[in-house]
Amino acid sequence: MASINKKHIALISVHGDPAIEFGKEEAGGQNVYVRKVGEALAKQGWQVDMFTRSSSATDPKIVQHTPNCRTIRLTAGPEKFVPRDNIFEYLPEFVDQLLKFQKQSGITYSLVHTNYWLSSWVGMQLTKIQGVPQVHTYHSLGAVKYKSVTTIPIIATTRLATEKAVLETASRIVATSPQEKEHMRSLVSQKGNIDIIPCGTDTRKFGSITKEAARAKLNISPETKVILYVGRFDQRKGIETLVRAVNRSKLRGQADLKLIIGGGSRPGQSDGKERDRIESIVGKLGMQEFTTFPGRLDETTLPTYYAAADVCVVPSHYEPFGLVTIEAMASGTPVVGSDVGGLQFTVVPEETGLLCPPKDEVAFAEAIDRILSNPEWRNELGDNARKRVEEMFSWDGVASQLGKLYEQLMAQSANDLTAVSA
Repeated sequence: MASINKKHIALISVHGDPAIEFGKEEAGGQNVYVRKVGEALAKQGWQVDMFTRSSSATDPKIVQHTPNCRTIRLTAGPEKFVPRDNIFEYLPEFVDQLLKFQKQSGITYSLVHTNYWLSSWVGMQLTKIQGVPQVHTYHSLGAVKYKSVTTIPIIATTRLATEKAVLETASRIVATSPQEKEHMRSLVSQKGNIDIIPCGTDTRKFGSITKEAARAKLNISPETKVILYVGRFDQRKGIETLVRAVNRSKLRGQADLKLIIGGGSRPGQSDGKERDRIESIVGKLGMQEFTTFPGRLDETTLPTYYAAADVCVVPSHYEPFGLVTIEAMASGTPVVGSDVGGLQFTVVPEETGLLCPPKDEVAFAEAIDRILSNPEWRNELGDNARKRVEEMFSWDGVASQLGKLYEQLMAQSANDLTAVSA
């Protein structure tokens, strides 16, 4: 007999495992978003099942996060890491396994919320088969991404067609910033229903440690000027721009500088190769003495690094939202970011940080120097940043907005069914 819990929903994140350790390859903002949204929705009374593809035969198939929130790993293709551009062929199997799970568990989902274009294809199939309302969050738009890369993958045509189809057919698209919504309209389709609900962050965790305590923990002197990067090793993240900007800093040689490039990498994988490339540039520029690569920063150490930094730099070529930005801001650390996408929404220039043209190492150097050279202004920017996050970007607030949207769509779906049967 099927579950009669009207608030039982499925969050689908095919390639981004919500239960994985954050910071690993293919573990970025999307994984954090799905997991944190799922847990916050569960706190608000929803029963949340988060579906992802199993990438290791030794990983548990079900991970219970909280009483009402769990990750379910489905076997679709080989149980090993597969780059996201190679996953599409396994999606029909993913749909079959999800339907099989529902049948065996006796669960009927009232709504599916899909994440990234691969999951959107799964959601569209479920809507066709079961008539379930679909909410979709893109996390990245192919139409934007392919403008910033030199090599277009074979899957690009399929991705662009899928992204257009879901915009035009899903019950609702959730854009995480006004800029992302504008890109959907100008680059994908004029059709479809879009709401703006931002990403969130844990305002209790980030901002929980003072700058002095954080530096003492990391053995960093109070006088040191600390520049921080957090994220994946990926050319589109613009780490090279940051390194070359710090090399140009007027403070180099005059002040005690420290550049921390935090993020995990797998040797031999694409992110490992990018880390090797960045380390090579650091070496050629003679920056080894003040540059550190601490590796993956887990949830317990990350708040300490943010708090210890004078400035956090987000030099991405493009970001639909940029979770690192609001994590740093919640920690009272101003951000120097690229003037693109969601960063134009999260960072208020001259109030919470500064924005620069992407790939412009000269502009980044000047922005970093401005903040590092004026400690009083730096502290003012940091205070403003914390206030902005408290007002706009908490996970509980994001989940509350999503919950209201779900209830609206479920009520609409029920009315439609009643009208059809009448």
